[in-house]
Amino acid sequence: MIDIKNNLEKFVVKMSEENLSESVISTFKYYYEKLIVDGENGGMISESKISPVKTLVDLENLSNEYYKIGDEELSKTVLIKLNGGLGTSMGLNKAKSLIKVKGELSFLDIIAKQAEFEKIPLILMNSYYTEFDSIQLLKKYELHKKQDLPLGFYQNKIPKISKNNFSVAVNSADPELEWCPPGHGDIYSALVTSGLLNQMIDNGYEYAFISNSDNLGAVLDKKLLGYFIKNKFSFLMEAADRTESD
Repeated sequence: MIDIKNNLEKFVVKMSEENLSESVISTFKYYYEKLIVDGENGGMISESKISPVKTLVDLENLSNEYYKIGDEELSKTVLIKLNGGLGTSMGLNKAKSLIKVKGELSFLDIIAKQAEFEKIPLILMNSYYTEFDSIQLLKKYELHKKQDLPLGFYQNKIPKISKNNFSVAVNSADPELEWCPPGHGDIYSALVTSGLLNQMIDNGYEYAFISNSDNLGAVLDKKLLGYFIKNKFSFLMEAADRTESD
């Protein structure tokens, strides 16, 4: 029998000692309880419970009217790249965005050039392992002198959960291994807790394009930005046609 209340109290103490914010702690508590209640399903949605979306607009069918709107509002837009991942599976111990992919250019080099071409701020959501090297690379570009926002902010961290009894995981040999990044969904909490959200709003920014730092195909499209603005959406996500191999 899992003692949810006792376990949660220990998690809260551990997170409080690390000075994590109340919003991060409450989010962890919410998903911890879902993990226990829905643990049998592992948080997965079965194939039988999903159906295709049939009402999405294709990007290629958007009119040029949207391009004009996007171009006019570009100065209110920032480019946020999720950059917390290490390239450990490829033998690296630093951000995988630093891997060279074209000559001497890394993922991050190309992203910086894309941001400079569009003349929009580039901001990285880093982990404690990717912050230093990534910011050092960006400092060779003019954007770090010109933009009125920081080059990066930290994603939060959450305590690991023991697989055996869902209690606080302990690693006395290396306590740092008791923690892990919460994933890309942490961006909302991290924007708030870092103070960056208020800073962006105070500086007149209203829109953010978000994608992974190893996805060079994800570039800001002015037509799509205009479509987003014209329809007064609060959130818009890319979806692709599914294939038999998906």
